Amino acid sequence: MESLMMVFGAGVLIPVLVMLYILIGRSRPKDPLFYVFGVFSFTSVIDLVISLEQDGYIKGFMEFYMKEGLAVQGGTTSKPGGDAFVQDPLNTSSVECSEDGGRNYRTIGLFWLGSLVMSLITLLLGTFVGKFGSEVRPAFLLNIPCVLVPLWAGKKILGSPRSLSQATADQVTKEQRKWIYRRPLDLCLVFYLLFVILYTLFRGFVSLDCFFDFCDTYKYEQEPYLLDPVMYARIQMLVNMFYLLPFFGLALYGLIVPGCVWMLDLTMIFAGAIAQAQFSHIGASLHPRTSFTYRVPSHNVSSFLYANVFFAVGAQLLALRCTIWSSFFLKGAPRNDEEMEKKVN
Repeated sequence: MESLMMVFGAGVLIPVLVMLYILIGRSRPKDPLFYVFGVFSFTSVIDLVISLEQDGYIKGFMEFYMKEGLAVQGGTTSKPGGDAFVQDPLNTSSVECSEDGGRNYRTIGLFWLGSLVMSLITLLLGTFVGKFGSEVRPAFLLNIPCVLVPLWAGKKILGSPRSLSQATADQVTKEQRKWIYRRPLDLCLVFYLLFVILYTLFRGFVSLDCFFDFCDTYKYEQEPYLLDPVMYARIQMLVNMFYLLPFFGLALYGLIVPGCVWMLDLTMIFAGAIAQAQFSHIGASLHPRTSFTYRVPSHNVSSFLYANVFFAVGAQLLALRCTIWSSFFLKGAPRNDEEMEKKVN
């Protein structure tokens, strides 16, 4: 039965691709990412249906699939819910942009890439090491293409041209000569990065069962979801510590030293990753389907939300700052349109 479910699940995606190819008629986009975003839009809707059925809003649509195919996801609504509510709008927007050959989808594509990769890392690791590890079915192998395809798509997105900056050489030079204290927004972002570095490091140690008393107090009083044997929360904190901490350090450097053009891409990728991670973590920590023992205590909900929402929103502001006001991060000072185009591309 399990093998049949895997074959059935894989077979569903082929008709989706064929229907997508037929329905768009003669004006078929040449960009293969159009079809990638189209298929992932379909899977995001499936995740939405799974989430709604797990929460009891609908019944009978995915019951057999959840029982025989993805029983390991039965312990958390946050993963399919996060995929649905975070990634589906990104997939739909990317489909629209890739269909219109004149529109650049690099920025939203990088955000989508970070969101999807973060979701898959947490899902796969949490599933195998958590309490559902013994219940992994062959249908779970359907996640392998979901890992390989984003890697290929990420390489293609990073190879696409950036939107040209409208900043002149004088504007770039003037902006890059300002010290950090003369850039109030960047100064606020530096303080944000210092906070999240400490916060991420602390939660990583808490997830590793740090022996200090205040770690235990935090774990039981502030974020008991870290104790859930499903392990998604603990894996998420460790992924944050090992992957987000280096990014935060690089971002600090990029805000202080001018000409770090890699900030334009890196901040967008990690903004998507952090949005996905925080949406899932906050949702699961407060969700009524999470065991009462592992839900955030009612008297600490406000402080939990303040810290985690600030964690998520700050990353979006950092990516927005780098995307809209990019003069400080441009390498050198382009003198004309031709030189600017060569530089940015």
